Amino acid sequence: MRAMTRSESEPAPEPSPPGRLESLLDRVARGDGEAFERLYQAVAGSVLGLVRRVVRDPAQSEEVAQEALIEVWRCAARFDARKGSAMAWIMTLAHRRAVDRVRSARDGADREARAGVRDYTPAFDEVSEHVERRLEREQVRRCLRQLTALQQESVTLAYYRGYTYQQTAEVLGVALGTVKTRLRDGLIRLRDCLGVGA
Repeated sequence: MRAMTRSESEPAPEPSPPGRLESLLDRVARGDGEAFERLYQAVAGSVLGLVRRVVRDPAQSEEVAQEALIEVWRCAARFDARKGSAMAWIMTLAHRRAVDRVRSARDGADREARAGVRDYTPAFDEVSEHVERRLEREQVRRCLRQLTALQQESVTLAYYRGYTYQQTAEVLGVALGTVKTRLRDGLIRLRDCLGVGA
């Protein structure tokens, strides 16, 4: 079978006179390959044009048009001239093929989307994560309030403001050893209050 594309310099096929396609289809139904070749040349451009309007994608359109013309070859015996012209019958086959391809592509995309949604598991639930962080902050604040004022100041400067132990000692005006003791005692009380294991 020839490719569906036609060069710019090649003239468009002449429209077939009434009865000619019907005669060719009758011969195709009896397995006449030469008749099919002539039928193919007569209708391929129209079939491709119709399919392109439905499918839109050029590569898929050529594939669908080829499938439609193969179906004409296989089903030529089903053509009934009493129900309409050969061209109408061929174009109906082509249109059905094109619509089937579009539906199949759409259904496939829908299935993939549904599978993607079903299989998607968020890394975390933002709302519960936000609530958890808020509750943790509240618990830390509550536990900090249970420390002595000196322990609170030491922990706040060293752990929340990023001061070194030496800087904390200088800000509070106490010895470095005192700050370390306050921090150690404050952290032990915080650990117990927060229920963190040793």
